[in-house]
Parts: sequence; C-alpha cells; structure tokens
Amino acid sequence: MTPRPPTIRERRLASELKRLRETSTSLMLEEAADQLGWNKAKLSRVENALRRVTAGEVQELLTLYGVTGPRFDALVSFARTARQRGWWDAYAKNLPTDYATYMGLEAEAEWLNSYTMGLVHGLMQTKAYMEQVVRSTLKQFASPHGMERRVAARMERQKSWLERDEPARLWSILDEVALGRCIGGPEVMRDQYRRIIELATLPNVMFQVMPVSAGAHPGVVSSFTIMGFPQRFTPDVVYVENMTSALYIEDDEEVHTYSLAFEQMRAMALSPEDSLIMLKRLAGQ
Repeated sequence: MTPRPPTIRERRLASELKRLRETSTSLMLEEAADQLGWNKAKLSRVENALRRVTAGEVQELLTLYGVTGPRFDALVSFARTARQRGWWDAYAKNLPTDYATYMGLEAEAEWLNSYTMGLVHGLMQTKAYMEQVVRSTLKQFASPHGMERRVAARMERQKSWLERDEPARLWSILDEVALGRCIGGPEVMRDQYRRIIELATLPNVMFQVMPVSAGAHPGVVSSFTIMGFPQRFTPDVVYVENMTSALYIEDDEEVHTYSLAFEQMRAMALSPEDSLIMLKRLAGQ
C-alpha cells in the first residue's frame, strides 16, 4: 500500500518540533531521542513528517524542550487535528508537490503579503486570464486534462478563500509591467482589470501598483509571498516560486528581511487610491 502523504498541518507540526529542538535546547537528534527512550530513526521520521506523531508524543517532546503554558497547550491541540485534510488534496495528484503545498499553506494563512512581477496574483485572476496563463506555461509539461485540473484547482482556491468565515487578508503589490502584458487579448485584460477593482473594495484586500517610474526596489529580484498563520507558535513563511520548483523560507532572519523589503515596497508603490485610478483608466471606466 502506498504510504499516505502527510497533510500540510502535519508538515507544519513536524517543522515546528524540529525547530524547537534546535533553538530551545542544545540537543542533537540522537541525544534527544535517547532522553525520550526513542531510537534516532523514529525522531528523525517525526521531524520530517514521515511518521505520524500522536498528541501524547508531542507532549513528551515539548516537555523535553522546556515548552510550557499556552504554547504547550496550543501545540498539543494542533497535533490532534494535524491529520485533517483540505479541499486541495482532491487535486494533489494533478499538481506539482510544491504548488499543492503552497495552496495548503495559503488556505491555512491568516494574512498574505505578496509582490508579483509578471502576473496578477492567483487569488485575483479571472478564469479566462488563468486559462491563458496555464496554457502558455504548461503546454509542454501537462496534458489537456492536466491543464483543466490545474485551472479547476485554482478556481477552487479562489472560492475557498472568498467563502472562508474569515478570509485571509491579502495585501497585493503588482508590478505595473504585468498590467501592460496583454494575456488573452484586450477583452480578457479589461475583465481582469475589473476583477481586481472589484476585489480591491473588499475589507480584507489591499491592492497597490508598483510603477515603472519607481525604479530599483527590493522586488526586482523575484516575486514572493509572505504568509502568516493564526497559530502563534508557527513562524511566518516566505514562498518564492520559479518555473520548475519553489523555495520555502522559514528562518526568522530571512523572513524578517523579506518583511522589511515588503514594507519598503509598500512605501514606494502607488497608493491604493492611485492604483485604482490607474486600473479604472485601463478598464475604460
């Protein structure tokens, strides 16, 4: 039987347990395992989400690592729900592992700060725009059915975000160049501008355009998304995507660097009001 892949929550729990061992104690993997009465392989599999960890085992680990109080309770409670799967699992077979992981993290996030260079943020794309993007980027890698499933997954991603009891807060900074890139034709682009305008009126959405006139800024290197989570014991995560893979950054100092960069870019971008003026002009409104 093929082993069941870990859920996003199980991966986050495993990552946090490993981080606690490395930062809260001076214990090496083998030393921690010895003190628990476990073998080294068991603890290694737990920290890499290759073995399910029970709430009782989490309690043992946290006690060894000196974690107490609300954080202890929150992590044990989180462990009890870590096996829960989300809507994205239905599409996992048709998606690259990195992207499926991202969708799971995004669905768990409380807020998203995103800068995108070449394309409108996925949560703001219209279906017609999205179809053109999928077709152009995946033609040589995926079958027609596979591309249909990609589009369906992305549409479900948007629906899930909008229908959450408390939708994640999205702060999207989009490079002006992306607004001028004609994807799917003028009518597709006009509908896309209107869609951004519509979403930008939601209380949980903030949208800014990074004008070409701003010159050099921290985001000229690549697009990125910073995700924050309601569980305070888990660190923010930065997601950086390229054509064939993705990078997840959880190191506190590196995440802080991206956060500072985003703050600088917010100051350099057009104000939300001026950004909407630009969009309305492009949409012919």
